[in-house]
Amino acid sequence: MTPHVAAPDPQAGAAVKAADRAHVFHSWSAQGLIDPLAVAGAEGSYFWDYDGNRYLDFTSGLVYTNIGYQHPKVVAAIQEQAGKLTTFAPAFAIDVRSEAARLIAERTPGDLDKIFFTNGGAEAVENAVRMARLHTGRTKVLSAYRSYHGATSTAINLTGDPRRWPSDTASAGVVHFWAPFLYRSPFYSTTEAEESARALQHLEDTIAFEGPATVAAIILETVPGTAGIMTPPPGYLAGVREICDKYGIVFILDEVMAGFGRTGKWFAADHFDVVPDLMTFAKGVNSGYVPLGGVAINAEIAATFDKRPYPGGLTYSGHPLACAAAVATIQVMEDEKVVENAAHIGENVLGPGLRELAERHPSVGDVRGMGVFWALELVKNRETREPLVPYNAAGEAAAPMAALGAAAKKNGLWPFINMNRTHAVPACNVSEAEAKEGLAALDAALSVADEYTA
Repeated sequence: MTPHVAAPDPQAGAAVKAADRAHVFHSWSAQGLIDPLAVAGAEGSYFWDYDGNRYLDFTSGLVYTNIGYQHPKVVAAIQEQAGKLTTFAPAFAIDVRSEAARLIAERTPGDLDKIFFTNGGAEAVENAVRMARLHTGRTKVLSAYRSYHGATSTAINLTGDPRRWPSDTASAGVVHFWAPFLYRSPFYSTTEAEESARALQHLEDTIAFEGPATVAAIILETVPGTAGIMTPPPGYLAGVREICDKYGIVFILDEVMAGFGRTGKWFAADHFDVVPDLMTFAKGVNSGYVPLGGVAINAEIAATFDKRPYPGGLTYSGHPLACAAAVATIQVMEDEKVVENAAHIGENVLGPGLRELAERHPSVGDVRGMGVFWALELVKNRETREPLVPYNAAGEAAAPMAALGAAAKKNGLWPFINMNRTHAVPACNVSEAEAKEGLAALDAALSVADEYTA
């Protein structure tokens, strides 16, 4: 597939922009301060605007176009399903819904064999927490500070980053704790082994002071995404599993971003040989072509609702078009060895390439990740590890990161920037040549970031 750019049409782009500014209310934004790019098209790892500028997408949308844009087999599957059965209520058995559930269950770890479909990741988290609370009869849920779980009511309270603050009611039964992050260790650790052990002790102490009999669940992103792609140290997730078993707590892994090939395995949990009780997914399950998410449920929790109705549901749960896209996406990932490609790109191209950039750019303090899921932590000073911009910086305080982003775009790369980090999260089927193109653009952009170092 060769990405192409249609003939530039600035007038059409201006019309699209004008309609957007007149009528579209954007997420997470001060509406009068944004200037959205008008996108004319996308294909594979690229998208382009109405002025003829093409960008290599190192964001995968919002880390969900795991097979890139406009994959012809998935587009064809959606078209075929639309001609057969466009929609149907969730209470019925529909062939494509059943097949999507089967294919997902075959790939989830352990006995996570029942699938509850949602429209996206936040709804998956909402329902996973509801299931855990009903299964245990307890109310509290523990989540990490450096995390993002969604923007709906419970999910935003579970979230650990500043997007939670305006909506945090402090009454949702959520308790936050520190998960391991050696580069900025809250436990003064010097090794991964120390960080893992101290983080586990901190978690168990938190449970002790909250009252183990009040805690329904612990939810963790297997590999935190937007919060910084902090790969957990060896033994940590297994230790959380042991703590949950000790106190009868439901262990929920949030794989909304890390799942479906992103880390070089079908699910990030596969890297750590850990099986949660519930696992949430979305995004990469069908490359975001039609909204779909869900909860994979183990046998014990599923049995809770054998005779007792589950008090939750969605009008579009298991929507046929979304499920057709999921079936086709999973098949494409198998046939084209997309998961294997993500592992190869991470091990042989992105990982070595990003570490080489770190050696040459004083603004890079830390490189971390796996598969096609990487973060560069940018700093003013490598010795002090002072972030290039303050936590939750905005406006002039965030100028260094804004300059980095502008430089990347000037070089044809659309970057993923959050706080003092830039993430390298291209499509899971990104080619070696495309990944190297992205690294070259990052190299140039980091020279701009270097200007702000001490």
